[in-house]
Amino acid sequence: MYLKDFEIRWSDVDANRHLANSAYLNFMSHTRMAFLMELGFTHKTMEEEGIGPVVFYEHMYYFKEAFPGKPVKVSMEVVGMSEDGKFFEFHHNFYDYKGRNFAHCEMMGAWVNLKTRALTGLNQSFLNAFSKVEKPKGFRVLTKENTRKFARVPKDLE
Repeated sequence: MYLKDFEIRWSDVDANRHLANSAYLNFMSHTRMAFLMELGFTHKTMEEEGIGPVVFYEHMYYFKEAFPGKPVKVSMEVVGMSEDGKFFEFHHNFYDYKGRNFAHCEMMGAWVNLKTRALTGLNQSFLNAFSKVEKPKGFRVLTKENTRKFARVPKDLE
């Protein structure tokens, strides 16, 4: 499990004086990108490959409030990936300074080719990097159908 430490800053707090929803998203995004960078998915290598990550959904579950003044940890686990690496599912947990879990998120995304704007699989070196990541209990190989679990279609204004 990958862990990243954070301090809840004044700008991370909402009108109720607890950790704002947008701060949860920012902490998770930062954790994911730090993890990916350690795997070799840097801005440079992603630019060379012409790819970028996209998020399909992030489902948050809040258990307790978090307040400024104490550090928090955000975890990230790779719980699913398609064979070609195109689709991925990550789970995040938020822990207070005593190690108590106060929120959980399930997110799914994919890789997009930045020229064609189409979803794309990963090259062999990126797949090799992911193959070395410890897989948690329940890890699964994702199919396109898994990405449609919460299928929604856009509705234009009439």
